Amino acid sequence: MTHEKMEKHSGYKFWRTKLNSCRYIVAPMVDQSELAWRMLSRRYGAELGYTPMLHSSVFIRDERYRQEGLQSCPEDRPLIVQFCGNDPETFLKAAKLAEDHCDAIDINLGCPQSIAKKGHYGAFLEDEWDLITRIISLCHKELKVPITAKIRVFESIEKTVQYAKMLEKAGCQLLAVHGRRKEQKGKLTCLASWEHIKAVKENVSIPVFANGNIQYLPDVERCLKETGVDGVMSAEGNLHNPSLFAGLNPPIWQMAEEYLDLVEKYPCPIPYIRGHIFKLFHHALHLHHDIRDIVAVGQSLEEFKKATQLMKERCQSEMANPETDGKKGVYGELPLPYWICQPYVRPSPEEEEKNREKRVQMNLKRTLLLQDLQEGADKLSKKKMKKQKRNVKKNFDPSKKIQYELCTQCCNPKGQRCSYELCKKCCKRKAYTEKLDCPGHNILCKTKAEQRKAATENLSSDIPREIITDFQMVAEMELRNGTENGHSKEQVFNCKLALNDSKAEAKQDQKS
Repeated sequence: MTHEKMEKHSGYKFWRTKLNSCRYIVAPMVDQSELAWRMLSRRYGAELGYTPMLHSSVFIRDERYRQEGLQSCPEDRPLIVQFCGNDPETFLKAAKLAEDHCDAIDINLGCPQSIAKKGHYGAFLEDEWDLITRIISLCHKELKVPITAKIRVFESIEKTVQYAKMLEKAGCQLLAVHGRRKEQKGKLTCLASWEHIKAVKENVSIPVFANGNIQYLPDVERCLKETGVDGVMSAEGNLHNPSLFAGLNPPIWQMAEEYLDLVEKYPCPIPYIRGHIFKLFHHALHLHHDIRDIVAVGQSLEEFKKATQLMKERCQSEMANPETDGKKGVYGELPLPYWICQPYVRPSPEEEEKNREKRVQMNLKRTLLLQDLQEGADKLSKKKMKKQKRNVKKNFDPSKKIQYELCTQCCNPKGQRCSYELCKKCCKRKAYTEKLDCPGHNILCKTKAEQRKAATENLSSDIPREIITDFQMVAEMELRNGTENGHSKEQVFNCKLALNDSKAEAKQDQKS
């Protein structure tokens, strides 16, 4: 019995039937958009989720990596699995392994990080249109599910539109457009260009999602209206407030508690948990350093729950204080109290430069303070100062420090009990060369030589003297003659050493 090939929807039919005409989307985020976080976001209005970016070549060879990347549940749909890569065949193999677990496969053409530059993927493929065309065309032809793409814009709107048209022609069925260039990251991040996104939407016939400048629900509605896109994707805003699409601003500890409960049900690596708690508590941690330290070093779910409970108690205590508004932030006043979920607004390059100067001044003050402390403590080292704080009664007076005398032959300290006032290395060389003893270093060359000589003299006369005069013959016959005539191996060995010493002395006499 034969089965007909399942119909693969494309373009808007795919968006309407498989993605349920979704408008609120959680962006793919490395180590951040795992199952537990997707389920928390869906609880508060998210309609579509992406897996974290998966590396196609690692995915096809590492089974554990595959299992972690494809972790899902029946409620986690619709779902798109995102891959990065630069080889069409490898990308297809990875997509084939994932196509039965998702509704579409996405190619990451937007990652601007240095690791993407080193690995030659993400946004650093944006100028290789032939390669991108081969990857998307192959996947469009061979996969059972649609192939989609997430991109960044070029500086030119015209080139961005041409790029989008090329992707559509290659077989891309949905396009997510981040309105920033690949250079606009970190402190150079600025407002995303909705003009670029609008131009793309107006020039392609496939669904388009917008990404960038989404901090509150009104931003979502404004973006939909101004750009005409079919859906809005949130990354940074979602990490600071997973209830963004529901238009809520709940307490930070509530979101943390709900997330940690989901982690119990859908386990994930500890670094993922730590990253989410840091994001949720971002505006609070500069006030509660002890909680920050717990989160920074936590290695278990229980430790993160402890930090969350502690944060809850601190915040509720401040909420009960009418004199505290809780709006003091690191770089100025916050729009909401710090215990409320709200976005992090990255300072502009100009503000970042001012903040950098402030940090330099603060570091300078700390340096001067440290110098004063050092002068007051007779210029103790930092390590000694830390020890002095731990051991208040202990005296670290530099004048009482033991001054070691140097070896007469090198710059190392001499042995305190050395008979020749040398360091151990020089003493050892002298003792072996001149057959001397140094009890201080426990080097007994003279004594051992005498013991070996005595052992040789006590050997049985059964061993011919002709053999004893020749060291090589003794070595050859030690087992045959020595053990057979009642001499132990140790005795024969001592004999060999004594004869060797004798040969060395004879050579020395000849030279002199």
